[in-house]
Amino acid sequence: MQVTETLNEGLKRAYAITVTADELDAKVNDKLVEAQPEIEMKGFRKGKVPMALLKKQFGEQLLGESMQEVIDGAMNKHFEDSGDRPAMQPKVEMKNGEEWKPGSDVEVEMAYEALPVIPEVDMSGISLEKLVVKADDAAVEDALNNLAETAQDFKSRKAGVKAKDGDQVVMDFVGKIDGEAFEGGSGEDFPLVLGSNQFIPGFEEQLVGVKAEEEKDVTVSFPEDYQADHLAGKEAVFSCTIKDVKKPVAAKIDDELAQKFGAEDLEGLKGQISERLEAEYAGAARAVMKRALLDQLDELVSFDLPPSLVEAEAGQIAHQLWHEENPEVQDHNHPEIEATDEHNALAERRVRLGLLLAELGQKAEVEVTDAEMTQAIMNQARQYPGQERQFFEFIQQNQQMQQQLRAPLFEDKVVDHVFDQASISEKEVSKDDLEKAVEALEDE
Repeated sequence: MQVTETLNEGLKRAYAITVTADELDAKVNDKLVEAQPEIEMKGFRKGKVPMALLKKQFGEQLLGESMQEVIDGAMNKHFEDSGDRPAMQPKVEMKNGEEWKPGSDVEVEMAYEALPVIPEVDMSGISLEKLVVKADDAAVEDALNNLAETAQDFKSRKAGVKAKDGDQVVMDFVGKIDGEAFEGGSGEDFPLVLGSNQFIPGFEEQLVGVKAEEEKDVTVSFPEDYQADHLAGKEAVFSCTIKDVKKPVAAKIDDELAQKFGAEDLEGLKGQISERLEAEYAGAARAVMKRALLDQLDELVSFDLPPSLVEAEAGQIAHQLWHEENPEVQDHNHPEIEATDEHNALAERRVRLGLLLAELGQKAEVEVTDAEMTQAIMNQARQYPGQERQFFEFIQQNQQMQQQLRAPLFEDKVVDHVFDQASISEKEVSKDDLEKAVEALEDE
């Protein structure tokens, strides 16, 4: 076998690989020798079929398999000897494919972009500021008031007062299509919060302004894609008898409310809220500090980038931003989207930092544990209520999805590793100051 370099420009590499006919023939013979003891053929005992007959029967079938194995072996040996790491899957092309015949040499061209050598970074020279926010009494009180609203009750309005959006209407109702009541279209003493979108579109709006002891017909049409086929697209009239109109009343902030949220008393609930708020502040502060770290790393290092990685990343950024600006388009049925200079600049930064963090993580032997992956999968599965098991099994069988979940976990662990080596000073700031810092990240 002969491997000849045909291109070496920047990170671009190309090699001509020649596999001789004798090498292929030897590989086929090795496979036949290995398989011979288990082969049975009419007229011969098991394992006693002549090699010439085996080659005539199976040689052509094994030739393609042998060819692929020899080429793969040559590529693996090249990467092992050269130390190159391809940025993407190498492009492999059989140069004499149309002309090739059994008994001839195989000529293959392999082309790829090598990952660059990442320079060393002196972490001790990195200086960062960690924003610290304490959960003050005002923030805890605001959170308590929000909890009280979520635990709200309803109190009957005075007789004759009309229902407003957000009120609860207690009613009996009977729905009919073409004058005939239909299954599932009736209820008694049903509490409906106006504006909750619990009923089909157009229903709740027509009850705004009703009063207790009033009767009202509500006419609506079921959506064309309604889950019950026999109702989809049909017009229905609901005869509603309003029994009560209630206004929302926030729950009283006391020990009873605290117990509803799993605390022993009000002071215990305040303590839990304080811890939760400070954890949220710490998460936001970490995001700000991480951006500052990435900015410094981006300034500290410089190396050639594989053009294919930058191009792929720029295309992904352009598509993502286009879809954000055109949310009504859910598929790929849209005009060709070209990356701009701004997209390319952002892609270069992302690729550079991604390669650097990967190198730092590898040198520090950073790993994502099975337990961390399982927790990440479970967190994602919660977005699919009732289908958690199916989602979990899907992820286990999908290597690409596993990598998408593993990548941010790995990156965060590498960032924490760099934090440990950097010089970090703490600065106590207000909640407003932290929010402004986070908003600044989103604006960039």
